[in-house]
Amino acid sequence: MGKRIRISSESLNCFGTWVKTDGIDYGQYRQNPLLLYMHRRGEIIGSIKDFRVEGRDVTGEPYFDEVRDESKILKQQFDKDTLKMCSPYFEVIETSDAPELLKPGQTRPTVTKCKLLEVSMVDMGGNDDNIVQLSYRGNELKLAVGEDCPSLPLLKTNGGEAPPNNNSKTEETMNVDFKAIALKLGLPETATEAEILAKVGILLGYQTANTELRTQLDAMKLAGVTQMVDDAVKAGKFNADKKDHFINLGKTIGAESLKLTLDSMAAVTKPMQLINPSGGATGGGMATGQWNKLSEVPEGQLKLMRENEPDKYRALYKAEYGIECPKFN
Repeated sequence: MGKRIRISSESLNCFGTWVKTDGIDYGQYRQNPLLLYMHRRGEIIGSIKDFRVEGRDVTGEPYFDEVRDESKILKQQFDKDTLKMCSPYFEVIETSDAPELLKPGQTRPTVTKCKLLEVSMVDMGGNDDNIVQLSYRGNELKLAVGEDCPSLPLLKTNGGEAPPNNNSKTEETMNVDFKAIALKLGLPETATEAEILAKVGILLGYQTANTELRTQLDAMKLAGVTQMVDDAVKAGKFNADKKDHFINLGKTIGAESLKLTLDSMAAVTKPMQLINPSGGATGGGMATGQWNKLSEVPEGQLKLMRENEPDKYRALYKAEYGIECPKFN
């Protein structure tokens, strides 16, 4: 057994009326129980199976034929309980404003006789049960809240006036809302609507200014971080290919923490700087790079010289031993 869905009940809908279940003509619909989407003719997505009238409720099982792409999608949404409501399309035949047929809050006559033309799956309902679509003599009824409709007019009170809309907020409720808003904005509860709107405008201006200042501050912080990273690259603390890494680090930990990190880093010493450090001297007191023979070169730098300055190594070797330096790889 599939999931059933309520097609109609005798509950009051958002249009201020309700439909008597025992006054609905289902004859034609039972012969051709089509299921549409949003009451769009020609957009057939399936049919209603196991159509039942039980007391005041009219129910059925939506069947999606999955012929159209829309039907496939709607079936998936119905199976996952995303799509839950349907809407009957009634052709109004007879109405009544008899007091015994009126419900509390009702603003239009009761539909006592009508004909069910089709059923549609819909996204949002007109009441807790479903949404209702009505027509009269083939023309769809436009039942705007609080506006009259000749085919299904607003009910009149004893004084001849239309009753207040049962779905709108009362003036008292609106006043309470305004008081709460005014107090939240730091205004007295007697503040007018104009004063409240003016305060909201000021706060929105502050919000915009705050956003702009934050953007400017972020740009300044980024500029400072970038400058620190550039200076560290120039100082030889790391290569330029690490620049993005340290900029992102600065964004995360902040400029002050990044500065502490960079200050703690020493410049990278290159092999040639070990052989020829600027202004340095050998352990024997001779300036580095001014050696006359191989024995004057500190033992720790011989290997570096042989690897990085082979010609100089050979010259010092010949000066030391008086013969050419043997070949080496």
